[in-house]
Amino acid sequence: MEFFVNCNTSSLALHTDSLESRQVSHLYRRIGFSANQATIDAGTGSSADALVNQIIADAQAATPIAPPLWADWTVDDYPEDEDLQRAVFRAQLEEFATSYGNAMLSNGLLDRLSFFWSNHFVTERDVYNCNSYLYYYINCLQRNALGNFKTFVSEVGLTSAMLYYLDGAFNNGNNPNENYARELFELFTLGEGNGYTEDDIIETARALSGYTDRGEVGCSPVNYRADRHDAGEKTILGRTGTWGYDDVIDILFEERPNEIATFICTKLYEFFVHPDSSDDDGNAETIISGMAATFIANDFELAPVMSQLFKSQHFFDDDAIGVIIKSPFDIYLNFMKETNFPYDDSTVLNVIDACRLIGQTMFDPVDVAGWQRDRQWINTNYIIGRWLTMEVFLERYYQLNPELFRDLAMEAVGPADSNTSNPETVVRALVDKFLPKGLLTEQDFQNAVDAFKIDDVPENYYSPDYVDGGLSLWMLAVSMESPLMVYTLMRHLSREPEFQLK
Repeated sequence: MEFFVNCNTSSLALHTDSLESRQVSHLYRRIGFSANQATIDAGTGSSADALVNQIIADAQAATPIAPPLWADWTVDDYPEDEDLQRAVFRAQLEEFATSYGNAMLSNGLLDRLSFFWSNHFVTERDVYNCNSYLYYYINCLQRNALGNFKTFVSEVGLTSAMLYYLDGAFNNGNNPNENYARELFELFTLGEGNGYTEDDIIETARALSGYTDRGEVGCSPVNYRADRHDAGEKTILGRTGTWGYDDVIDILFEERPNEIATFICTKLYEFFVHPDSSDDDGNAETIISGMAATFIANDFELAPVMSQLFKSQHFFDDDAIGVIIKSPFDIYLNFMKETNFPYDDSTVLNVIDACRLIGQTMFDPVDVAGWQRDRQWINTNYIIGRWLTMEVFLERYYQLNPELFRDLAMEAVGPADSNTSNPETVVRALVDKFLPKGLLTEQDFQNAVDAFKIDDVPENYYSPDYVDGGLSLWMLAVSMESPLMVYTLMRHLSREPEFQLK
């Protein structure tokens, strides 16, 4: 599909024109999980510089999820009865998943990034199976999501979740475990085979040893034991010494800054701009090189890189809009934000469950490499599930309050057209609102208009000259059929290929 060809030739130079509504919508779809109409309207006409500065400032001021009452529980704090223990454990996990789902809806860039990092510094809750570990891992992601990447690498490697997941908790000096050292280079900082050798992995594993104090009972925090650390001399990336954990991080960032910056900026580019960063007809490699230079110049602070990217002509180029396939969480969270329909904790749990059904289980990426994203979200197993689960959400809202759909359409067309009697005006507004690239052909648009004109409404009802037996012209704002018409259109649009893009 042409949607996926990266033909963006714009530069990293500042986008200086005032932002149009379509560009503001694009920014919020990428920088968070979209936004409601009021937020889009407020941003329209702003400069990219001012709007992105505000979004980044809001993210930096946002606070992580407050510690739950069970944040420091060990096995001793749970009921002895195994069935009761499992029930309490599940209830805690559901509570925390709900809190994180709400944070993703509320915290914009902060938790768009924290969720991104959960698919970079991957752990799987099913492996370490401890709610306390999960809380502190997510807390680490939230605190560092827009901070210093070197600090981030150092801190996340010492979370109990990561120490158990990649076997750091079993890395004894007299019997080194290489698992974390390998992924530190391959997946977290340098990229596979990029600037390190097998000997570097072996020596790094020795330097990382000693974090093996696992407590007397399960779910205790993992601590350092000096007697389990290999205190001997090691050679890592060409430097020899009696290195330990902090030394590894220092050596890595001092000896391989270019490799780290390019690897991380490539991942950021592919997540926020376009999934293809090489073999393209544009200049993605030049953009990534510029981002990497900014990253290094700012001592691996993430905010300057994000700021540069999101303010750039490249980011707002038409070829950057609507070229990424929505993840499962994008589908439902974007829908909730864009409709501004009401939601509560049960709605958030429904979202989490729906995402699990179509391949994205919160806190449990598929493996250490994470969800591969984009094209992998669309396959014969998942596409029908995407359609059906979205229809369930639409139907639930329609059963809750049909007038939500009239309000949605009236907000989309705007005050000037709130009393419109032209179906095409409504369809165009909703297509533009929910489909970043619109519909591919004019016939696709006419099909959407036909879906909007439900069978219950005679065709001549839409004629401006129609008055018969006291019946008035169909009007969006007053006709009793309007909510059903909008609901039917939304069901139709949710199955269109363009709905899957952001």
